[in-house]
Amino acid sequence: MAAPATRRPDTAMVLAAGLGKRMRPITSTIPKPLVEIRGKALIDYGLDALERAGVRRAVVNVHYLADLMQAHLRRRKGIEIAVSDERDALLESGGGIVRALPLIGSEPFYVVNADTFWIDGYRDNLELMAEIWDEARMDVLLLIADMRQATGYDGRGDFTMDVEGRLTRVAERDMSPFIYAGAAILKPELFAGMAEEKFSLNRIFDRAIEADRLFGVRLDGLWFTVGTPEAIPLAEAAFKSSAA
Repeated sequence: MAAPATRRPDTAMVLAAGLGKRMRPITSTIPKPLVEIRGKALIDYGLDALERAGVRRAVVNVHYLADLMQAHLRRRKGIEIAVSDERDALLESGGGIVRALPLIGSEPFYVVNADTFWIDGYRDNLELMAEIWDEARMDVLLLIADMRQATGYDGRGDFTMDVEGRLTRVAERDMSPFIYAGAAILKPELFAGMAEEKFSLNRIFDRAIEADRLFGVRLDGLWFTVGTPEAIPLAEAAFKSSAA
């Protein structure tokens, strides 16, 4: 699915404002994006991937224990960090992007979840997404993991994918091997006129499905989601095994 020349994202939104309730008691004292896997904070896996992909600027939203998040982010080098402050109201993934739009700008941008990460295989996954991205026929491009590549996931899958990479929702009671891996490319105009209120990015994804403009690209490598304290040793063991 080769794409013609298009605007390459050089800005990203990192979603890092959640409460991390399922990660308690660890998140009683630190925000979930600062939970460490093999001595490295979860958010730094995503920021490192963005930096490798040539992203110039990352906008990070903060809410819970925001001072700790900002102190950590100030230590980052090599990528410009802008903070979108949600201390007054937690806006979820979609509303958080609406608030951050003035910092994001008018060009297509990456979105990365701060509590999932991956190990690249032969290809850098964000680079691969940039190559596939075709704004003439796509509104949203998602990084998609296969369940066989995943650690810490116990759901029924998120999407079905056709041979061109076009995505649709899994039908109720059905299963699919394809999981949203927590990285995407989106157009800022998808949020035009939307209010700063709580809503999920799933609203944007569903609109793209209706327009036949939601696409996915298969992740190359291994994917990890760390939702509970019990998932930490599983992720660390899988990480160690992959490096052996």
